[in-house]
Amino acid sequence: MKNNQENLQWRESSFKAIIPFIVFVIFYFGFSLFTRDFTKVPMTVAFIISSATALILNHKEKLHKKIELFALGMGNKDIMIMCLIFILAGAFTATAKAVGGVEAAVMIAQHFIPAQFMVLGLFIISALISLAIGTSCGTIAAIVPIAVSISQTAGFEPAVVIGATVGGAMFGDNMSLISDTKIAASRTQNVEMRDEMLYNLRIITLPAILCIVLYTLPIFTSSSASMSSFIPSIDNYIKVAPYILLLILGILGINVMFLLLLGTILNTVIGMSYGMFDIYTAFSYIGEGTTSMANTLIVAMLAGGLLLLVRYNGGITYIIKETERWIKDKKTCEIGMCFLVGIINLFTANNTVAIITSGSIARELSEKYDVEPERTASLLDTTSCCIQGMIPYGAQILIAAALSASIGVSSFAILKGLFYPALMLFGLIFSISRTKATSTKI
Repeated sequence: MKNNQENLQWRESSFKAIIPFIVFVIFYFGFSLFTRDFTKVPMTVAFIISSATALILNHKEKLHKKIELFALGMGNKDIMIMCLIFILAGAFTATAKAVGGVEAAVMIAQHFIPAQFMVLGLFIISALISLAIGTSCGTIAAIVPIAVSISQTAGFEPAVVIGATVGGAMFGDNMSLISDTKIAASRTQNVEMRDEMLYNLRIITLPAILCIVLYTLPIFTSSSASMSSFIPSIDNYIKVAPYILLLILGILGINVMFLLLLGTILNTVIGMSYGMFDIYTAFSYIGEGTTSMANTLIVAMLAGGLLLLVRYNGGITYIIKETERWIKDKKTCEIGMCFLVGIINLFTANNTVAIITSGSIARELSEKYDVEPERTASLLDTTSCCIQGMIPYGAQILIAAALSASIGVSSFAILKGLFYPALMLFGLIFSISRTKATSTKI
């Protein structure tokens, strides 16, 4: 058994090899539809079932060799780097939460945003928080209760208020340097996250501006809302300093793992300086933060093992050949990659899984049709965020609906007030339409 993927002898194209993918979709999506609950079947269980299917296939190979191949895929360099970043991101987010960074950021934003524009304010607040902590779900869980209160006291349309909050969280998730989707997209294409983020800006700048303008229209403002009398103290600014430093240094090109470690240390120092916790409690927060990423780590490793088995048996080659039947040039290649990650996201309701699953296929297609790897990573990241923000059974919308049930806001009602993902899709289509239809292959 060879110890690296480059020396493996890949098999010929085979439809049979993609059966594990089909099993995954049928098992996860089928049970979720049957129960009408996408939380009933854990993603890890779906991957274990599909991985077992992959190990059963190809009777010509001995089981121990297939298990070694699976383990080799789990230990892929890019998968392991991705997991390490996930671990450090969990530690940073946990310590930032412990010092009250999220609350401080909300207070600062509420002070500077005029109350009559609070729908716009919630979009911006959610975007900033999500950009800082790298998770749309965590942002939604923190901000939606505030949005519910604002809706009740200021007379804003509940669905629009919650939709603006979710939209802002999706913006931040798509742009954050520590977002799991950005980490996955960057590592699958072997590019720096800063470079992928800069490509994202080319796609989402116009949609973000349009969304901001939309929320300033009279229909989304309120003359009855009153300005908060709270004035942020220097302590609030100190608590958000690690977020700001992380963003600035990340844009400057500093290694993201170093930044996450530095941010965790700064959060620990701030918390201890204010007497919020001692060093041992800080260790506890860091430990809890790293273990909170366990589900993501397990899914990433199982996906890595499954993908290598599928590729070894000719499944990836089969998908690429079938996809290339209608890919004629660089532009249609970009469309194909977006369709691939989008359809996987649609069936799994998980943008990180969609990116990891489609990443290796997109990488090979982009190499053939001369699509820049940074561009490929950006397309995967942005497309998955678009789809995730437009499906009523996505985790983000389900969390928002659960937290706003008291004011009668359902998942479908949130979609009516959720404008940003649709605008982001418009930006994505516009960006691809500007790609020159060159048919040059590499």
